[in-house]
Amino acid sequence: MSVWSGPVGPEPAAGGTAARQAADGRRSTRVRRAWHAVTAGDVDLTCRIGSVVLPNPVMTASGTAGHGDELAAYLPLDALGAVVVKSLSTGPWPGNPSPRVHQTPSGMVNSVGLQGPGVAAWVQDELPRLRASGARVVASIWGRRVEEFASAAALLAGVEGLTALEVNVSCPNVEDRRRMFAHSPEATAEVVRAVRAAVAPVGPPVWAKLSPNVADLAEIAAAAEAAGAEAVTLVNTVLGMVIDLDRRRPMLGAGGGGLSGAAIHPVAVRAVFDVRAALPSLPIIGVGGVMRGEDAVELLMAGADAVQVGTATFRDPRAPVEVLGQLERWCFRHRVRSVGELRGVAHG
Repeated sequence: MSVWSGPVGPEPAAGGTAARQAADGRRSTRVRRAWHAVTAGDVDLTCRIGSVVLPNPVMTASGTAGHGDELAAYLPLDALGAVVVKSLSTGPWPGNPSPRVHQTPSGMVNSVGLQGPGVAAWVQDELPRLRASGARVVASIWGRRVEEFASAAALLAGVEGLTALEVNVSCPNVEDRRRMFAHSPEATAEVVRAVRAAVAPVGPPVWAKLSPNVADLAEIAAAAEAAGAEAVTLVNTVLGMVIDLDRRRPMLGAGGGGLSGAAIHPVAVRAVFDVRAALPSLPIIGVGGVMRGEDAVELLMAGADAVQVGTATFRDPRAPVEVLGQLERWCFRHRVRSVGELRGVAHG
């Protein structure tokens, strides 16, 4: 099996800086024209996630679109509902040993380990380029302790150009190495409360990204909501592992990892459905195995207000905007005038 090391697709033009910029500009123009051609219908794609209103419900998923405007060479970032960047900690973090990513029959297993430049460097170096692209930006943060979440959030409090703050509680809790924050209602609530306090009163709004690897996801989502999360993102990766048969050892450098892609789509649909049934008013962003527009429709019908496209982007960097176009065309063909009509219809 091959090992994915990043997005696969057309490479930026070779040559000097001017040639690359010109090629990127032509590519962006072509993509934008194609995008307008397929979304010329009268479907209202607007969605609301708590206090946040987006022009459409399709975002990138954290960890799959880089820290900045990496995908701008392949699609107009402002065409998406929002761009969710890779999770950031208070300072630089090296991530896990390689190999970090391995392809599976219906997705991939990764153990990148949240490598990143840190919040301050991101605000200075990456956020300006994202803002210049016109993208609506959702920052994602993580920490090993509650205090680290709060510190990362404080660095983003009131920063101009942020649409929301997604709190990745699906990462190891060093104060209890057997569990993730997202595996405990109490730990999840503690993190969300600390983040909310750190960004109050200037914002941005707080979303909590939760793990599917729990017995009662609705209980944890309820704890996040009670602690001040405006929305929950469901779900992060499913715990997995691949064994190298020749070496007789785990394939990834860190051992196990997180399974994502088409294989976990039914898991995400069930998670969204169950949480929507238990918490009818809680905004939900569905993520997990969204490879095409119909996958997005399914999550919306299960109860999501919006969706994120992740692993599909490794196969095709244009996947988020293609999913959006397919969603719009599906609605047009089925006489759905607004994506809001789809929210939770599977509940009867």
